[in-house]
Amino acid sequence: MVIGMKYEIKVTRTLNPKQKPDPDKLEFGTVFTDHMFVMDYSEDKGWYDARIVPYAPIALEPAAAVFHYAQEMFEGLKAYRTKEGKIQLFRPDMNAKRTTMTNARICIPHIDEEFYVEAIKAVVRVDADWVPAKEGTSLYIRPFIIATEPFLGVRPAREYMFIIILSPVGAYYKGGLAPTKIFVEDEYVRAAMGGTGYSKIGGNYAASLKSQVKAHEMGYSQVLWLDGIERRYVEEIGTSNAFFVIDDEVITAPLEGTILPGITRDSVIHLLKDWGIKVSERKLAIDEVFKAYDEGRLSEVFASGTAAVISPVGELGWKDRKILINNNQIGPLSQKLYDVLTGIQTGKIEDKFGWIVEV
Repeated sequence: MVIGMKYEIKVTRTLNPKQKPDPDKLEFGTVFTDHMFVMDYSEDKGWYDARIVPYAPIALEPAAAVFHYAQEMFEGLKAYRTKEGKIQLFRPDMNAKRTTMTNARICIPHIDEEFYVEAIKAVVRVDADWVPAKEGTSLYIRPFIIATEPFLGVRPAREYMFIIILSPVGAYYKGGLAPTKIFVEDEYVRAAMGGTGYSKIGGNYAASLKSQVKAHEMGYSQVLWLDGIERRYVEEIGTSNAFFVIDDEVITAPLEGTILPGITRDSVIHLLKDWGIKVSERKLAIDEVFKAYDEGRLSEVFASGTAAVISPVGELGWKDRKILINNNQIGPLSQKLYDVLTGIQTGKIEDKFGWIVEV
């Protein structure tokens, strides 16, 4: 079977389909579907041999560049099944654009963005019966690119693999939307100007693990990162973008090269503006946040991202202080954003922004 577009995608279906997991017991990223998309790159051929094959281990040489110099990138998005049974994606063109930006930063060859989206749609179609229908569930999609050339010199690799794997996932909040406890990290930093903070690369995540472990040991679920120069200005919460509601203004860090240009972040900003709510992309000092709390002007803090969509913050710990935000309750704006975004994603609410792409 061949799926035609600008590129041909050959399909080889598995002869041994797996048993589907219980939708009531789905976790995040532990079960994988029957198939995966694979495409290779070489300097003389460019990107070639696009194919969908049975999910299986991949063979790489021990000298493959990805193991030594971390030349790799990844993305994350979801496919949702509507109550009518349709399968749809949420803004996959934005993942394609961000892939282009990441690839340029770490010298991975460009992939046609239209084809990138078509490849995602093609592999989801092949494994369409893996998209769960239960409320709160979805099919997580992980596109990634790795440098495969066996070479120990330090330069951009000349060979790559582009792979897309799929994983059915359960609701992020098992008991419904719930506030989280966040630790303000002022020792380690996630990114600095001129670095790779805006890129979706594994190295950024590996460098964050130390702080995550520290936060967990202190009883927090995640960290709030501060800027890498002054350790003063708020940037991201864990692997998500951060928003602060002070007075009648919603504030989030500007895109200046140190934070990820989140797709949910962009969607939140669009919705807030559509609702007539003032939203500012500006620097916000952590002491300004605590001062606003002391003055009764900080009403909500929340994070946005693909996995949780909206994650309200109920407690913030910084130095020797702990503050309860909105009495550790979900704020009305956080709840509304979560309800509307998930409603659009699952087809319950009309998409007037053109964000939904049917598979």
